[in-house]
Amino acid sequence: MDTLKVRDAKDVEQAVRDALAAEQPLEIVGHGSKRAIGLPMATNAVLDLSALNAVTSYEPNELIVTVQAGAPMADLLSLIDSKNQQFAFDPMDTSVLLGTPRDAGTVGGMIAAGLAGPRRIKAGGARDHLLGANAVSGFGDSFKTGGKVVKNVTGYDLCKLLAGSWGTLSVMTEVTLKVMPKAETERTLVLRGLDDVAANRAMTMALGSPYDVSGVAHLPASIFRAAGGALSGLGESRQSVTLIRLEGIGASVPHRAGSVSQALAAFGAAEMIEDDVSASVWASIRDVTPFAASGPLGAWPVWRIVCPPASGGAFGQALARETGGDVIYDWGGGLIWAALPPAMDAHAALLRQRLKSVGGHATLLRATDQVRNTVDVFHTQEAGVAALGLRVKASFDPRNILNRGRMVRA
Repeated sequence: MDTLKVRDAKDVEQAVRDALAAEQPLEIVGHGSKRAIGLPMATNAVLDLSALNAVTSYEPNELIVTVQAGAPMADLLSLIDSKNQQFAFDPMDTSVLLGTPRDAGTVGGMIAAGLAGPRRIKAGGARDHLLGANAVSGFGDSFKTGGKVVKNVTGYDLCKLLAGSWGTLSVMTEVTLKVMPKAETERTLVLRGLDDVAANRAMTMALGSPYDVSGVAHLPASIFRAAGGALSGLGESRQSVTLIRLEGIGASVPHRAGSVSQALAAFGAAEMIEDDVSASVWASIRDVTPFAASGPLGAWPVWRIVCPPASGGAFGQALARETGGDVIYDWGGGLIWAALPPAMDAHAALLRQRLKSVGGHATLLRATDQVRNTVDVFHTQEAGVAALGLRVKASFDPRNILNRGRMVRA
Protein backbone atom coordinates (compact mmCIF):
# COMPACT_ATOMS: atom_id res chain seq x y z
CA MET A 1 0.00 0.00 0.00
CA ASP A 2 1.32 3.43 -0.97
CA THR A 3 1.72 5.94 1.88
CA LEU A 4 1.72 9.63 1.01
CA LYS A 5 3.24 11.59 3.90
CA VAL A 6 2.32 15.21 3.38
CA ARG A 7 4.19 18.24 4.75
CA ASP A 8 1.60 21.00 4.33
CA ALA A 9 -1.81 21.84 2.90
CA LYS A 10 -0.38 22.22 -0.62
CA ASP A 11 0.83 18.62 -0.45
CA VAL A 12 -2.66 17.55 0.61
CA GLU A 13 -4.22 19.39 -2.34
CA GLN A 14 -1.82 17.71 -4.75
CA ALA A 15 -2.38 14.26 -3.24
CA VAL A 16 -6.16 14.58 -3.58
CA ARG A 17 -5.90 15.86 -7.16
CA ASP A 18 -3.60 12.97 -8.08
CA ALA A 19 -6.07 10.54 -6.50
CA LEU A 20 -8.88 12.09 -8.53
CA ALA A 21 -6.91 11.76 -11.75
CA ALA A 22 -6.08 8.12 -11.01
CA GLU A 23 -9.58 7.38 -9.65
CA GLN A 24 -7.84 6.00 -6.55
CA PRO A 25 -9.55 6.54 -3.17
CA LEU A 26 -7.48 7.68 -0.20
CA GLU A 27 -7.53 6.50 3.39
CA ILE A 28 -6.96 9.50 5.69
CA VAL A 29 -4.89 8.80 8.82
CA GLY A 30 -3.06 10.71 11.53
CA HIS A 31 -1.47 8.02 13.68
CA GLY A 32 -4.07 5.41 12.71
CA SER A 33 -5.39 4.94 16.25
CA LYS A 34 -9.03 4.68 15.07
CA ARG A 35 -8.53 2.69 11.87
CA ALA A 36 -10.41 -0.26 13.37
CA ILE A 37 -13.63 1.80 13.65
CA GLY A 38 -15.99 1.79 10.69
CA LEU A 39 -16.38 -0.48 7.70
CA PRO A 40 -13.10 -1.93 6.34
CA MET A 41 -11.92 0.17 3.41
CA ALA A 42 -10.43 -1.22 0.22
CA THR A 43 -7.90 1.45 -0.68
CA ASN A 44 -4.36 1.19 -2.00
CA ALA A 45 -3.17 4.61 -0.82
CA VAL A 46 -2.91 6.19 2.63
CA LEU A 47 -2.73 9.95 3.13
CA ASP A 48 -0.57 10.35 6.24
CA LEU A 49 -1.09 13.64 8.11
CA SER A 50 1.22 12.89 11.03
CA ALA A 51 3.80 15.50 9.92
CA LEU A 52 1.16 18.26 10.29
CA ASN A 53 1.74 18.35 14.03
CA ALA A 54 2.40 21.98 15.01
CA VAL A 55 0.49 24.15 17.46
CA THR A 56 -0.06 27.23 15.30
CA SER A 57 -1.17 29.48 18.14
CA TYR A 58 -2.41 29.23 21.71
CA GLU A 59 -4.04 32.18 23.43
CA PRO A 60 -4.96 31.08 26.96
CA ASN A 61 -6.50 34.45 27.83
CA GLU A 62 -8.79 34.20 24.79
CA LEU A 63 -9.54 30.51 25.46
CA ILE A 64 -8.63 29.36 21.95
CA VAL A 65 -5.99 27.12 20.44
CA THR A 66 -5.17 26.60 16.75
CA VAL A 67 -3.39 23.38 15.89
CA GLN A 68 -2.59 21.26 12.85
CA ALA A 69 -4.69 18.15 12.41
CA GLY A 70 -1.87 15.64 12.87
CA ALA A 71 -0.82 16.96 16.28
CA PRO A 72 -0.94 14.30 19.01
CA MET A 73 -3.80 14.80 21.46
CA ALA A 74 -1.52 13.89 24.36
CA ASP A 75 0.80 16.80 23.56
CA LEU A 76 -2.07 19.25 23.16
CA LEU A 77 -3.74 18.15 26.39
CA SER A 78 -0.45 18.57 28.21
CA LEU A 79 -0.06 22.07 26.78
CA ILE A 80 -3.47 23.34 27.82
CA ASP A 81 -3.22 21.56 31.17
CA SER A 82 -0.12 23.63 31.89
CA LYS A 83 -2.44 26.67 31.84
CA ASN A 84 -5.06 24.86 33.94
CA GLN A 85 -7.37 24.56 30.96
CA GLN A 86 -9.21 21.66 29.30
CA PHE A 87 -11.52 20.65 26.47
CA ALA A 88 -14.87 20.82 28.24
CA PHE A 89 -16.46 18.14 26.06
CA ASP A 90 -14.11 15.51 27.55
CA PRO A 91 -12.73 13.85 24.36
CA MET A 92 -12.56 10.08 24.59
CA ASP A 93 -9.25 8.19 24.34
CA THR A 94 -10.14 5.03 22.38
CA SER A 95 -6.77 3.32 22.94
CA VAL A 96 -7.92 1.22 25.92
CA LEU A 97 -11.02 0.00 24.10
CA LEU A 98 -9.27 -0.73 20.80
CA GLY A 99 -5.93 -1.92 22.16
CA THR A 100 -3.90 0.70 20.30
CA PRO A 101 -0.86 2.51 21.74
CA ARG A 102 -1.80 4.83 24.59
CA ASP A 103 -2.25 8.51 23.67
CA ALA A 104 -1.70 7.84 19.95
CA GLY A 105 -4.75 9.81 18.82
CA THR A 106 -4.48 13.07 16.91
CA VAL A 107 -6.52 16.26 16.95
CA GLY A 108 -7.93 15.60 13.49
CA GLY A 109 -8.99 12.10 14.49
CA MET A 110 -10.64 13.43 17.62
CA ILE A 111 -12.74 15.89 15.60
CA ALA A 112 -13.48 13.39 12.82
CA ALA A 113 -14.76 10.85 15.37
CA GLY A 114 -16.57 13.37 17.58
CA LEU A 115 -16.62 11.05 20.60
CA ALA A 116 -17.35 13.16 23.67
CA GLY A 117 -17.19 11.99 27.28
CA PRO A 118 -19.38 12.33 30.38
CA ARG A 119 -19.34 16.14 30.44
CA ARG A 120 -21.20 16.29 27.14
CA ILE A 121 -24.50 16.58 29.00
CA LYS A 122 -23.36 19.98 30.26
CA ALA A 123 -20.78 21.27 27.79
CA GLY A 124 -21.93 19.84 24.45
CA GLY A 125 -19.93 17.78 21.97
CA ALA A 126 -16.76 18.25 19.94
CA ARG A 127 -18.71 20.06 17.21
CA ASP A 128 -19.78 22.73 19.71
CA HIS A 129 -16.15 23.55 20.53
CA LEU A 130 -14.80 23.57 16.97
CA LEU A 131 -14.57 27.25 16.03
CA GLY A 132 -12.87 26.96 12.67
CA ALA A 133 -11.03 24.64 10.29
CA ASN A 134 -8.81 24.67 7.24
CA ALA A 135 -9.45 21.66 5.03
CA VAL A 136 -9.08 20.23 1.53
CA SER A 137 -12.23 19.00 -0.21
CA GLY A 138 -12.60 16.00 -2.48
CA PHE A 139 -12.16 18.45 -5.39
CA GLY A 140 -8.56 19.01 -4.25
CA ASP A 141 -9.33 22.60 -3.22
CA SER A 142 -8.50 24.21 0.12
CA PHE A 143 -11.26 25.98 2.03
CA LYS A 144 -11.74 27.67 5.39
CA THR A 145 -14.76 27.53 7.64
CA GLY A 146 -15.40 29.42 10.86
CA GLY A 147 -12.62 31.40 12.48
CA LYS A 148 -10.94 32.21 15.76
CA VAL A 149 -13.74 33.74 17.81
CA VAL A 150 -16.92 32.18 19.14
CA LYS A 151 -19.46 34.40 17.34
CA ASN A 152 -18.15 34.80 13.84
CA VAL A 153 -20.34 32.60 11.66
CA THR A 154 -22.12 33.96 8.61
CA GLY A 155 -23.80 31.62 6.18
CA TYR A 156 -23.30 27.87 6.66
CA ASP A 157 -21.34 26.68 9.68
CA LEU A 158 -19.46 23.89 7.92
CA CYS A 159 -17.49 23.04 11.07
CA LYS A 160 -20.53 21.22 12.38
CA LEU A 161 -20.53 18.94 9.36
CA LEU A 162 -16.84 18.04 9.65
CA ALA A 163 -17.15 16.95 13.29
CA GLY A 164 -18.17 13.31 13.35
CA SER A 165 -17.79 12.83 9.58
CA TRP A 166 -14.98 10.28 9.98
CA GLY A 167 -12.88 11.89 7.25
CA THR A 168 -15.45 11.30 4.51
CA LEU A 169 -16.09 14.97 3.62
CA SER A 170 -12.66 16.61 3.62
CA VAL A 171 -9.08 16.37 4.82
CA MET A 172 -8.74 18.71 7.78
CA THR A 173 -5.30 20.32 7.94
CA GLU A 174 -5.77 22.79 10.81
CA VAL A 175 -8.47 23.41 13.43
CA THR A 176 -9.28 26.09 15.99
CA LEU A 177 -10.83 24.89 19.23
CA LYS A 178 -12.34 26.53 22.26
CA VAL A 179 -10.77 25.63 25.62
CA MET A 180 -12.17 26.21 29.09
CA PRO A 181 -10.70 26.68 32.58
CA LYS A 182 -10.54 23.58 34.73
CA ALA A 183 -12.85 23.45 37.73
CA GLU A 184 -11.29 24.29 41.08
CA THR A 185 -12.77 21.21 42.68
CA GLU A 186 -15.05 18.27 42.00
CA ARG A 187 -17.15 15.90 44.08
CA THR A 188 -18.86 12.69 43.01
CA LEU A 189 -21.76 11.21 44.91
CA VAL A 190 -21.89 7.40 44.94
CA LEU A 191 -25.18 5.52 45.40
CA ARG A 192 -24.92 1.76 45.81
CA GLY A 193 -27.17 -1.18 45.02
CA LEU A 194 -29.67 0.34 42.59
CA ASP A 195 -30.90 -1.72 39.68
CA ASP A 196 -30.71 -0.19 36.20
CA VAL A 197 -34.24 1.20 36.17
CA ALA A 198 -34.05 2.70 39.67
CA ALA A 199 -30.64 4.17 38.81
CA ASN A 200 -32.17 5.69 35.69
CA ARG A 201 -34.78 7.43 37.84
CA ALA A 202 -32.08 8.73 40.21
CA MET A 203 -29.98 10.00 37.32
CA THR A 204 -32.99 11.71 35.74
CA MET A 205 -33.76 13.42 39.04
CA ALA A 206 -30.15 14.59 39.39
CA LEU A 207 -30.12 15.98 35.87
CA GLY A 208 -33.41 17.77 36.47
CA SER A 209 -32.16 19.43 39.63
CA PRO A 210 -30.92 23.04 39.69
CA TYR A 211 -27.47 22.03 40.98
CA ASP A 212 -25.48 22.05 37.71
CA VAL A 213 -24.54 18.39 37.53
CA SER A 214 -21.66 17.65 35.08
CA GLY A 215 -21.67 13.87 34.97
CA VAL A 216 -24.22 11.10 35.67
CA ALA A 217 -23.38 7.42 35.14
CA HIS A 218 -24.38 3.97 36.34
CA LEU A 219 -22.24 0.83 36.55
CA PRO A 220 -24.17 -2.44 37.11
CA ALA A 221 -22.62 -4.88 39.58
CA SER A 222 -21.53 -7.25 36.78
CA ILE A 223 -19.13 -4.59 35.48
CA PHE A 224 -16.83 -4.99 38.45
CA ARG A 225 -15.77 -8.49 37.48
CA ALA A 226 -13.86 -6.82 34.63
CA ALA A 227 -13.12 -3.38 36.07
CA GLY A 228 -9.64 -2.44 37.21
CA GLY A 229 -7.72 0.70 37.98
CA ALA A 230 -9.72 3.62 39.32
CA LEU A 231 -13.00 1.65 39.24
CA SER A 232 -11.80 -1.35 41.23
CA GLY A 233 -12.16 0.44 44.57
CA LEU A 234 -15.75 1.39 43.79
CA GLY A 235 -16.72 -2.23 43.31
CA GLU A 236 -15.37 -3.66 46.56
CA SER A 237 -18.89 -4.28 47.83
CA ARG A 238 -19.85 -6.08 44.58
CA GLN A 239 -22.85 -3.77 44.27
CA SER A 240 -23.85 -1.53 41.41
CA VAL A 241 -22.83 2.12 41.71
CA THR A 242 -24.60 5.23 40.46
CA LEU A 243 -22.38 8.31 40.13
CA ILE A 244 -23.31 12.01 40.12
CA ARG A 245 -20.52 14.57 39.54
CA LEU A 246 -20.48 18.25 40.45
CA GLU A 247 -17.68 20.66 39.49
CA GLY A 248 -16.93 24.32 40.04
CA ILE A 249 -15.45 26.76 42.52
CA GLY A 250 -14.46 25.51 45.93
CA ALA A 251 -17.22 27.20 47.92
CA SER A 252 -20.01 26.05 45.64
CA VAL A 253 -19.36 22.37 45.01
CA PRO A 254 -19.70 20.94 48.57
CA HIS A 255 -22.93 22.88 49.07
CA ARG A 256 -24.41 21.65 45.79
CA ALA A 257 -23.26 18.08 46.48
CA GLY A 258 -25.05 18.16 49.83
CA SER A 259 -28.21 19.44 48.21
CA VAL A 260 -28.18 16.72 45.54
CA SER A 261 -27.54 14.09 48.21
CA GLN A 262 -30.62 15.28 50.12
CA ALA A 263 -32.72 15.33 46.95
CA LEU A 264 -31.78 11.70 46.24
CA ALA A 265 -32.15 10.47 49.81
CA ALA A 266 -34.97 8.11 48.78
CA PHE A 267 -32.43 6.13 46.70
CA GLY A 268 -30.08 5.59 49.65
CA ALA A 269 -27.30 7.32 51.53
CA ALA A 270 -24.67 8.75 49.20
CA GLU A 271 -20.95 8.32 49.71
CA MET A 272 -18.59 10.94 48.33
CA ILE A 273 -15.28 10.85 46.45
CA GLU A 274 -13.26 13.96 45.71
CA ASP A 275 -10.93 15.67 43.24
CA ASP A 276 -8.17 13.36 41.87
CA VAL A 277 -9.97 10.16 42.83
CA SER A 278 -13.18 11.45 41.28
CA ALA A 279 -11.36 12.57 38.12
CA SER A 280 -9.77 9.13 37.70
CA VAL A 281 -13.13 7.40 38.00
CA TRP A 282 -14.71 9.62 35.34
CA ALA A 283 -11.73 9.15 33.01
CA SER A 284 -12.28 5.38 33.28
CA ILE A 285 -15.96 5.80 32.42
CA ARG A 286 -15.10 8.10 29.50
CA ASP A 287 -12.62 5.58 28.06
CA VAL A 288 -14.80 2.51 28.90
CA THR A 289 -11.97 0.74 30.71
CA PRO A 290 -14.12 -2.22 31.90
CA PHE A 291 -14.35 -3.26 28.24
CA ALA A 292 -10.60 -2.86 27.62
CA ALA A 293 -9.13 -4.84 24.75
CA SER A 294 -6.60 -6.33 27.18
CA GLY A 295 -9.27 -7.37 29.71
CA PRO A 296 -11.63 -10.36 30.04
CA LEU A 297 -14.16 -8.79 27.63
CA GLY A 298 -11.52 -7.79 25.08
CA ALA A 299 -12.79 -10.26 22.45
CA TRP A 300 -16.40 -9.06 22.73
CA PRO A 301 -17.88 -6.60 20.23
CA VAL A 302 -18.65 -3.21 21.78
CA TRP A 303 -21.57 -1.01 20.76
CA ARG A 304 -22.05 2.69 21.46
CA ILE A 305 -25.81 3.28 21.81
CA VAL A 306 -27.47 6.69 22.03
CA CYS A 307 -31.12 6.75 23.08
CA PRO A 308 -33.58 8.93 25.05
CA PRO A 309 -32.14 9.06 28.60
CA ALA A 310 -35.43 8.16 30.28
CA SER A 311 -35.52 4.90 28.28
CA GLY A 312 -31.91 3.95 28.89
CA GLY A 313 -32.24 1.86 32.06
CA ALA A 314 -35.01 -0.42 30.81
CA PHE A 315 -33.43 -0.71 27.36
CA GLY A 316 -29.97 -1.60 28.64
CA GLN A 317 -31.28 -4.01 31.25
CA ALA A 318 -33.31 -5.91 28.62
CA LEU A 319 -30.39 -5.95 26.17
CA ALA A 320 -27.99 -7.38 28.76
CA ARG A 321 -30.54 -10.01 29.80
CA GLU A 322 -31.31 -11.14 26.23
CA THR A 323 -27.70 -11.30 25.05
CA GLY A 324 -25.77 -12.16 28.21
CA GLY A 325 -23.75 -8.99 27.72
CA ASP A 326 -22.64 -6.15 29.97
CA VAL A 327 -23.65 -2.49 29.80
CA ILE A 328 -22.41 0.83 31.18
CA TYR A 329 -24.67 3.90 31.34
CA ASP A 330 -23.40 7.45 30.81
CA TRP A 331 -25.18 10.77 30.09
CA GLY A 332 -27.91 9.88 32.58
CA GLY A 333 -28.85 6.83 30.51
CA GLY A 334 -28.64 8.57 27.14
CA LEU A 335 -25.38 6.82 26.25
CA ILE A 336 -25.06 3.06 26.73
CA TRP A 337 -21.85 1.15 26.15
CA ALA A 338 -22.66 -2.51 25.50
CA ALA A 339 -20.14 -5.35 25.35
CA LEU A 340 -22.01 -8.32 23.87
CA PRO A 341 -20.83 -11.94 23.51
CA PRO A 342 -19.31 -12.72 20.10
CA ALA A 343 -21.78 -13.53 17.33
CA MET A 344 -21.55 -13.40 13.54
CA ASP A 345 -23.60 -10.19 13.42
CA ALA A 346 -22.53 -8.89 16.87
CA HIS A 347 -26.25 -9.02 17.81
CA ALA A 348 -26.87 -6.16 15.38
CA ALA A 349 -30.32 -7.36 14.25
CA LEU A 350 -31.61 -7.70 17.81
CA LEU A 351 -30.11 -4.42 18.96
CA ARG A 352 -31.45 -2.35 16.10
CA GLN A 353 -34.87 -3.96 16.27
CA ARG A 354 -35.07 -3.02 19.96
CA LEU A 355 -33.89 0.52 19.21
CA LYS A 356 -36.83 1.11 16.88
CA SER A 357 -39.18 1.06 19.84
CA VAL A 358 -37.36 3.79 21.77
CA GLY A 359 -35.63 5.83 19.05
CA GLY A 360 -31.89 6.32 18.92
CA HIS A 361 -28.96 4.81 17.10
CA ALA A 362 -26.06 2.42 17.64
CA THR A 363 -22.50 2.32 16.31
CA LEU A 364 -20.37 -0.82 16.39
CA LEU A 365 -17.19 0.64 17.81
CA ARG A 366 -15.17 -2.57 18.23
CA ALA A 367 -15.41 -5.83 16.31
CA THR A 368 -13.32 -8.14 14.15
CA ASP A 369 -12.78 -7.38 10.47
CA GLN A 370 -15.01 -10.33 9.63
CA VAL A 371 -17.91 -8.89 11.62
CA ARG A 372 -17.37 -5.38 10.29
CA ASN A 373 -17.51 -6.78 6.76
CA THR A 374 -20.91 -8.29 7.58
CA VAL A 375 -22.64 -5.64 9.71
CA ASP A 376 -23.52 -2.01 9.04
CA VAL A 377 -21.19 -0.41 11.58
CA PHE A 378 -23.04 2.92 11.55
CA HIS A 379 -26.78 3.02 12.05
CA THR A 380 -28.86 2.85 8.86
CA GLN A 381 -30.52 6.21 8.30
CA GLU A 382 -34.09 6.91 7.29
CA ALA A 383 -34.49 7.46 3.55
CA GLY A 384 -34.83 11.25 3.73
CA VAL A 385 -31.84 11.69 6.02
CA ALA A 386 -29.75 9.31 3.92
CA ALA A 387 -30.60 11.26 0.75
CA LEU A 388 -29.58 14.50 2.45
CA GLY A 389 -26.32 12.89 3.54
CA LEU A 390 -25.57 11.82 -0.02
CA ARG A 391 -26.14 15.38 -1.26
CA VAL A 392 -23.79 16.75 1.40
CA LYS A 393 -21.17 14.15 0.48
CA ALA A 394 -21.50 15.05 -3.22
CA SER A 395 -20.98 18.74 -2.39
CA PHE A 396 -17.67 18.01 -0.67
CA ASP A 397 -16.41 14.88 -2.43
CA PRO A 398 -18.42 13.99 -5.55
CA ARG A 399 -16.03 11.24 -6.70
CA ASN A 400 -16.02 9.57 -3.27
CA ILE A 401 -12.24 9.78 -2.98
CA LEU A 402 -11.97 10.36 0.78
CA ASN A 403 -12.31 7.36 3.12
CA ARG A 404 -14.53 5.59 0.60
CA GLY A 405 -16.69 2.94 2.21
CA ARG A 406 -15.89 3.79 5.81
CA MET A 407 -19.39 4.90 6.81
CA VAL A 408 -21.51 3.54 3.95
CA ARG A 409 -20.63 0.35 2.12
CA ALA A 410 -19.16 1.27 -1.28
